[in-house]
Amino acid sequence: MKKHFYLFAVLLTGALALTACGGDGDGDDQRTPAPISVGYELPRPKGGSSIVLTHNCKLNNVSGLSGANYTIEWDTEKNSQRWSCYKMFSAVAVKNVSRYYADNDGSLSTSCQYPNDQDLPEQYRFAAGQDPYKYSGYDHGHICPSADRLSTSEANKQTFYITNMQPQFGKRNNIPGFNDKIWASMEGQVRNWLSYFDTLYVCKGGTIDKENQIYEYIFQSSHQKTRVNNKHIPVPRYFFMAVLGRKGSTFKATGFWIDQSTYDSRTSSNTPKSYAVNIARLQQETGIDFFYTLPDDIETQAENVSYSQMIKDWY
Repeated sequence: MKKHFYLFAVLLTGALALTACGGDGDGDDQRTPAPISVGYELPRPKGGSSIVLTHNCKLNNVSGLSGANYTIEWDTEKNSQRWSCYKMFSAVAVKNVSRYYADNDGSLSTSCQYPNDQDLPEQYRFAAGQDPYKYSGYDHGHICPSADRLSTSEANKQTFYITNMQPQFGKRNNIPGFNDKIWASMEGQVRNWLSYFDTLYVCKGGTIDKENQIYEYIFQSSHQKTRVNNKHIPVPRYFFMAVLGRKGSTFKATGFWIDQSTYDSRTSSNTPKSYAVNIARLQQETGIDFFYTLPDDIETQAENVSYSQMIKDWY
């Protein structure tokens, strides 16, 4: 079962309804996470040409738990996602299945490695057989990670939808690149943090809105083995992660901000802590309003924590 929302007004109404139910906006009782709804992980959608899609599925094979796997904002004019957001909690952090593998033939079929998202209206999908990443020189960079969704086969396969990807520099000449090294390390750091919290609310993505934050553009028909400026698929210069942790009734937040175009695993820091920033900094850089469904006083405190206190809280 899947669900999608098309307009910011519809989404805002749903978020307000969730908040009005009490608890933390997810319908829980401040002690145990309730993953079945979209809650604090959701940033304020940009609106305009964007569509917000929430992918639902069975989240745990043992308990039968079902609900929201992850949510994306897809910009129909830029042919790109703006962010993916999702929850992390114990029931989805378990490894019950293996990573999804299929033929990486660029077909975008439902049985290939990177399928078209069937929830995205057909007029906004990439044409069959036209995976824009293939031959582009960029990795299919997962935003909601496969490794965070190994609790069921369905949840894992959904992370391979082309709408959950952004172009990332990968391994070249056996030298780990951005996707293989620091991005993977940041994802691992987020998983490690789960042991200290009841729930993690995560929002991640790459910069597609400001021209000086876009490295270049991939032409939509990348099977021509050509990258053409001012054409489809922006390659983000910067990537970010915004993480909100809840322990009981206490909330803490942190983030990462990194320039993938200057990162070099041989000379750059490979420690996630080196790229840590608070949420206020992320909002300033990206223009995205993270964790906006939090009560205002909690949001202000969590997002504006000093760097020194944030490092103490998280590292």
